[in-house]
Amino acid sequence: METHHITREKDGIFVLVLNRGSEIGAEAEAMLQALHSRSLGGIRAHLKTLEEKGSGKFMETFYVGYGHKSIGDNGDTTIFIEGISMLAAKAIQDWPLYSGQESSTRYIDFATQRFLNIIGTDEGDLILEKWRAFYVGKLPFLVESLKKRFPRQEEENEKIYEKAINARAFDIIRAFLPAGATTNVAWHTNLRQAADKLMLLRHHPLKEVRKIAELIEDALNEAYPHSFGHKCYPATEEYNEMVMKHYYYHNPSSPLFAVGGLEHISLNDVPEELLRNRPAKTELPKWLNEKNGIRFEFLLDFGSFRDIQRHRAVVQRMPLLTDELGFEEWYLSELPEDIRRDAGVLLKEQREAIHSLGLSKEEMQYYLPMGYRVSNRLTGGLSALVYLVELRATRFVHPTLVVVARKMAKALQDAFPQLTLHLDDEPHRFDVKRGEQDIIKKEAH
Repeated sequence: METHHITREKDGIFVLVLNRGSEIGAEAEAMLQALHSRSLGGIRAHLKTLEEKGSGKFMETFYVGYGHKSIGDNGDTTIFIEGISMLAAKAIQDWPLYSGQESSTRYIDFATQRFLNIIGTDEGDLILEKWRAFYVGKLPFLVESLKKRFPRQEEENEKIYEKAINARAFDIIRAFLPAGATTNVAWHTNLRQAADKLMLLRHHPLKEVRKIAELIEDALNEAYPHSFGHKCYPATEEYNEMVMKHYYYHNPSSPLFAVGGLEHISLNDVPEELLRNRPAKTELPKWLNEKNGIRFEFLLDFGSFRDIQRHRAVVQRMPLLTDELGFEEWYLSELPEDIRRDAGVLLKEQREAIHSLGLSKEEMQYYLPMGYRVSNRLTGGLSALVYLVELRATRFVHPTLVVVARKMAKALQDAFPQLTLHLDDEPHRFDVKRGEQDIIKKEAH
């Protein structure tokens, strides 16, 4: 563990930059590729140069000093960030080239998981602990009610069935988790993208995210001392601060569902066989994204926004989580009647308590549950959108997202009749195969 580059914070945030244990690290790898692009001497000559001179001076001079940003594309790293809120996780992932993973709410024990009380008061703790008590206390009863609704068939494997039922229960009860619940994120990035993303994160509206950006930058400076420490330009910093402070969040009162930009798009010059004859599980050519400008606006609960945000090939605005657009009714309708009544009372009481804290809208997000609906705007090209709707309009996806994905699919089919979409015939059916979607550690023999 001591070979990894770690920065800790006393309030529970933990950052680790992975050292892969190779003699040729990210900086050396970036240097070798840069030399390879500028000389025909061959890799062996460049390895000799690396051995004699090292990568430090090269990276300081050309990548950081002269600003040859493409050199930073050639060295990559993995950063593990633990103990951060769901809100901070989304902020890190709000990047077109983000690669990585986030802990699924299905695999976190929320009986003990920390909920981030940013104001540190007893009132804040009380609100968060009420959400926890509802989640933990009602989950077993919800599981039993689902077993009655969806009894196991004789041919279904019992373990797989149990996992499928539990997955359905988690899909429902997650709506009552506050966005301040903590999670873990892995971020795999190259050196250039890390620096570019941090330029924005350090001006994020949330104090927590600004702190995380500082911790990541400290750890990267330790891990790659010759590739960070870029000069800060006051005008650029002021501009980024303005963008993040005033224009980062998307929060209009969106219509329930709207489509824009289709009137400007024509597929007349695209060979029809590309659109009609595409097999299932096969992507359209990426160059069809030049037929871009297809925009969708819709309401979606914040929990399911976390799922659709994974699609990096489309442009999405970061929604502001508020209680202004209502709690997603699907979650309540899936609860047994007695739990539904308790949920209604809880939502009313908690809403009043949260507003009494006197926080800004940005700060209130930490105390609001993820079942509240947020305003979404998504824009993409045809290839990216076809991939999105086919992947998300299936029975193995959260039902609230399935509804939106099906509406998007219909809009595409209405606009482009020659387009074949391979969609799930029964997108709302409970399927025990959901229980097979797991990562399991194999037992040693």
